[in-house]
Amino acid sequence: MKKILFVLAKQDFRDEEYFIPKDILEKEFEVKIASNGDKGEIALGFLGGEAKIDLNIKDVNVDDYSVIIFVGGAGALKNLDNEDSYRIIKEAVQKNKLLCAICIAPTILAKAGVLKNKKATVWHSDLDKFPIKILEENGAIFVDEDVVEDENLITANGPKAAEKFGKKILEKLKS
Repeated sequence: MKKILFVLAKQDFRDEEYFIPKDILEKEFEVKIASNGDKGEIALGFLGGEAKIDLNIKDVNVDDYSVIIFVGGAGALKNLDNEDSYRIIKEAVQKNKLLCAICIAPTILAKAGVLKNKKATVWHSDLDKFPIKILEENGAIFVDEDVVEDENLITANGPKAAEKFGKKILEKLKS
């Protein structure tokens, strides 16, 4: 059975970006959660949702998963924008795994260096274009769409795209 790893911040991950894709994917695949917290602890979403942590991001073995999904939210940049995440991201790409990120999390993929010459989207607003700048400064080709697929990379631009994101990942896994 294919296993899917969601990587989310222990505090302030974006609830819809985890729970909606998880509901779509867990019907057919085993789902695990890695976070900056320890196994057995509870990760808390920005809207109050709770997710039990299966392992710390330091302990992730990329070989154990078919898909790795980075969830956004205010906590993502504070807790997941680090060398542990970059290692997971780089290994996922090297090993040809499906790598996905939603909301602000595509900036973490960009900083890890895996979006160079790849199409991607990211959360932004009329007042805050900085996430787009991070993608472009790291060589990504920004596409202003809800969900963008480029080979084994799938990115989405926020909570409103969560269902499309989950369905796109499922579609890719079945193809």
